[in-house]
Amino acid sequence: MRLLHYILTGCLFLLPTAAMALDGKEILQKVDRNLEPESYESYRKLINIEPDASRKEFVIYSVKSGRDKIVTLFLSPASDKGRTTLRQGENMWLYIPNVGKPIRITSLQSVTGGVFNNADIMRVDYTEEYDVATLSEQGDTYLLTLKAKNTSVAYDQLKMTVDKALLLPREIEAYASSGMLIKTLHFKDLKDFGDGVKRPATIETDSPLYKGYRSVMLYSGLKKRSVSPEVFTLGYMPRIEELRK
Repeated sequence: MRLLHYILTGCLFLLPTAAMALDGKEILQKVDRNLEPESYESYRKLINIEPDASRKEFVIYSVKSGRDKIVTLFLSPASDKGRTTLRQGENMWLYIPNVGKPIRITSLQSVTGGVFNNADIMRVDYTEEYDVATLSEQGDTYLLTLKAKNTSVAYDQLKMTVDKALLLPREIEAYASSGMLIKTLHFKDLKDFGDGVKRPATIETDSPLYKGYRSVMLYSGLKKRSVSPEVFTLGYMPRIEELRK
């Protein structure tokens, strides 16, 4: 009886540990929400830095809805002011005022011409595009290996290093289907944006494919906001400026 008692109480003691087993999908979902509310607006500066240290800067305004829709409006430089982009899941468009008709673009192209591509600039939830293939622990971090759900995703595989305490990424390595490293994203400068949003304000990227080139994304504002579904349609692209009024 005493042996049975120890076996039963031992099993009961182990139950909480089993219940707390790591779930990679849950971690990734929390990373998504910690990085951004499901629906929000933000202001960002994108800086492209060339090997000779010359720089080109862009200021953009974005509104995201749900897990897979986002629009952006270019505020500067003057040559790009008024341009807008729209992403609906896997589909992306660019609107140029003097052209007057949305143009199809792809995730691997870059409307800013830097190391950040369109998928980086118009990022949707990671859980929309990737499944968690493996999960491991390394000290105070988790290492998630993410596999693209289909071939239309910009990167075939991501290796995401996640801070255990904050459940925010520290670094993401992006790979092609061949296994070649395309770029590395570095998340820095934790900032409290208010309303429960606390995330890295700086993302830097470099690529072995573009030696000496770097791109930096700086968040100057990010807050929860819900807008009409009409905003995420081709017909609304010339009107995105109205959201800032």
